[in-house]
Amino acid sequence: MSDQLRGKRGLVMGVANERSIAWGIAKALAGAGAELAFTYQGEAFGSRLKPLADSVGSDFMVDVDVTDDVSLDAAFEQLGTRWPTLDFVVHAIAFSDKSELTGRFLNTSRANFKATMDISAYSFVEVARRAHPMMVENGGTLITLTYQGSNKVVPNYNVMGVAKAALEAATRYLANDLGPEGIRVNAISPGPMKTLAGAAIGGARKTYKHTDMNAPLRANATLDAVGGTAVYLISDAGACTTGEILHVDGGFHVLGMPQYENL
Repeated sequence: MSDQLRGKRGLVMGVANERSIAWGIAKALAGAGAELAFTYQGEAFGSRLKPLADSVGSDFMVDVDVTDDVSLDAAFEQLGTRWPTLDFVVHAIAFSDKSELTGRFLNTSRANFKATMDISAYSFVEVARRAHPMMVENGGTLITLTYQGSNKVVPNYNVMGVAKAALEAATRYLANDLGPEGIRVNAISPGPMKTLAGAAIGGARKTYKHTDMNAPLRANATLDAVGGTAVYLISDAGACTTGEILHVDGGFHVLGMPQYENL
C-alpha cells in the first residue's frame, strides 16, 4: 500500500498516545504515502504527540478545543495557510465523564449528556463544516470512529452509546449533503480495543475478553486492521463508498448470542 495515498494530504484528530486508534490510522496513512497534520488538546497531549508526528515526517500540529468555535476556526485557518486543499480528515474524538461509564444509563446527568454529545457527535459536524471548503475543488473523505454500542446495549457504555448513535446518523446525513461535491463520509466501527479511551469504560477487560472469545474470527480488531480500512476509504478504491459504518471487529457484530461453547 506504499503508494495508494501518494500526493494526498489530511488531518488526523484525536491521537492520545501510540496505542490510540487514531495513531494506528495515522501510521497506515503515512505508510501509504499520505502527508499528515495533527490536532491535539492541551500541552500534555501535545508533548506525547510530537515524537509520534515526527516519526511519520509531520511538522504540523495544532492545539484545538472542539467545543470552542474560535479554536476550531483558528485551527482550520492555519491548515488552510499551509495547504490550499485537503483530501481527508480523520475524526477520532470522544469524551464522557468516566464516573458515568459504569452502572446504569438511567443515572446519566444532564451536564454529562450534553458534554458527551457535543464532543463525541456534534464536533464531527463542526469539523466537516470547516473541512468542506477545502474539499470542494477535488472532493475528499471524512472518517469518524464509532462502536456497536450505538445500536446494541453494551454494559457500562451508557451515554456514549447514545452519542455514537447520533454520530452514525450524522455520518449518513453528511454523506448525503456532501456527496454531490465528491466528498465521502464514513465511520469505522472497531470492536473493543486496549486504548486510553476504552479503558475508561467500566468492565473494559471483560468486554475485550468476551469479544476475543466469541467473534467469528476469535480475535479483536488490531490497529493495523483499522488503519488499513482507513487507507481503503481514502484511496481511489473507496471512491463509491459513502454513508457506511464499516465494522472491523472480527465479525462480532453479526452474532445474536455467544458461541455455543461459551453459553
